[in-house]
Amino acid sequence: MTTLSDPAATTHVTINPKILYFGTPVVLLSTENDDGSANLAPMSSAWALGHTIVLGLGTDGCSGHNLTARPDMVVNLPAAHQWQAVERLAPLTGRHPVPASKSDRFRYEPAKFTAAGLRPQPSVRVRPPRVADCPLQLEARTTAIHTAADGDFFIIEAQVLAVHADARIVVADTGHIDPGAWNPLIYNFRHYFGLGEQLGHSFRSETPTSNPGGSRPNESD
Repeated sequence: MTTLSDPAATTHVTINPKILYFGTPVVLLSTENDDGSANLAPMSSAWALGHTIVLGLGTDGCSGHNLTARPDMVVNLPAAHQWQAVERLAPLTGRHPVPASKSDRFRYEPAKFTAAGLRPQPSVRVRPPRVADCPLQLEARTTAIHTAADGDFFIIEAQVLAVHADARIVVADTGHIDPGAWNPLIYNFRHYFGLGEQLGHSFRSETPTSNPGGSRPNESD
């Protein structure tokens, strides 16, 4: 049997996948509704550059609607074992009435925290609450909103204002997340995964381990 580690067996085929969620972290995004209540929505199109977060959100969803009116948000990052709470939120929307594009798969639910079995926690710098159960929480504020070329998505830039981390995933007496303790939930072509064993670390890492294995790509590539 050949494996992906065998370069001699590599044969590429051209495909046309419906989605390109090729392994990205799951985010639970909390925003503020028109009436001041909180919306909580799972999403997987998020990435960070420095302290800027870039989010991809559907234009017909509640989160995108909220952020066009009120810029504050919390990017809550669940751990791998919390996938079932994320999935409980997956078929829900905070938009009422439910947009036509969602009506065949989604149902309206205003009490998202309760529906997911998660606890709200007051934020320090923004109005929407954090998810107390998430090990990593990023309070942020929208700085720019772009509409994708097809008109179906907002591309949202946000500045991180505060980072809160479960003490158990922080390297003691530092401001560093311990990669060996933090196991984010990964969305891999609509399936949930955690991380495998560490292979190595980048030469830029400030939290190296004694693992002599391979290395991860340079962040500036």
